[in-house]
This record gives sequence, C-alpha cells and structure tokens, in this order.
Amino acid sequence: MTTTPETPAGTRRRWLALLPLFVFLALAGVFAAQLLSGRDSSVVPSALIGAQAPQIALPPLEGVALPGLDPAQFAGKVTLVNVWASWCGPCRQEHPFLMQLAKDERLTIVGLNYKDRPENARRFLGDLGNPYDAIGVDDSGRAAIDWGVYGVPETFLVGKDGKIAWKQVGPFTAEIVAGALKAEIEKAAAAQ
Repeated sequence: MTTTPETPAGTRRRWLALLPLFVFLALAGVFAAQLLSGRDSSVVPSALIGAQAPQIALPPLEGVALPGLDPAQFAGKVTLVNVWASWCGPCRQEHPFLMQLAKDERLTIVGLNYKDRPENARRFLGDLGNPYDAIGVDDSGRAAIDWGVYGVPETFLVGKDGKIAWKQVGPFTAEIVAGALKAEIEKAAAAQ
C-alpha cells in the first residue's frame, strides 16, 4: 500500500476545518478563567473613585421644599448621592434603606432624580417618604453621565474632601448597608 503525499491545499483545508474548533476552545478557556477567578461579576469598577465629585448644579424638584443639587453641599460633609426615579422598580426596593440611612446624622443624603416627571417623583416621595436633604432634577440625563451612572439606582458616597469614596451599582440590600456601606461611611466620617 502506497500513500500519496498530502498537497499544501489539502493541509490548508484541514486547518480551516479545525479553525472553528480552536476558536471555540479559546473562548471556552476565557469564560472558564473568568468563572473560576472568584471575582464578583456584580461589582462594576468606577474610574471616578478617588476623583472629585462632578461640579454640576441641578435645579430642585418643583413642589418639594428642598434645595437642588449644589456641589458646595459636599464641602466638609459625608454625602450620599442617590440616583433614582419613580419609574425604577429597584428604587422602590432600596427606598426603606435610604429612609433608615436618613437617621444617620453623619450623612447628608442628596437625591439625583433621573429623567422623571415632577408629579411622579413627588408621588413616589409622598408614598414612600423623603430621605433626602436636597434633590436635584436631571431631566436630560447629562448629569448622570458626568457621574458615570450605568443605570438607576446607583449611589455614590462623597467624602468630606469632595471626592467620591465609594459607589454602589443597583439597589441597596441589608447586607450591603450593614457591610460595605457602613464601613465606608465610618471611614469617610473619621477622615479629616
């Protein structure tokens, strides 16, 4: 039995036939490495941590006797900036935690009302309570972009120095408030 030598075209065809398998194996390896890395996929890194909070003034929510968002509010205070909207289901879910945090005298809580109708925002606060010391209205969504918001709700902890110290993407849970947020508030309140 004699074998015929393989032509270069035949070798090329075999490699092309195996190429999808190699691509699949490479992608499977990347996904497996990500899954086995132990990193929390719900944590979204923010380039703004450690940066000065955006210096954007926003008008107050009409019909509510509170000031709007003023960057001067951050000076010398620990401030929690919560991005919310009445149409946001998870915002309702986290609202009791904000009401609880409003009792902490170390904190000033500022709401950034995102792309909402004033009457709906007022109804939301009337139904659930108002934890905010100030509410700025972001009709266009431009301020949220400057804050690096991915979606609502999101919350930023701004230290006494006016820098963003911590960020929460998504609604608060009891575990987040009792764990990460409490620790960050204590750090920010202790800082000079």
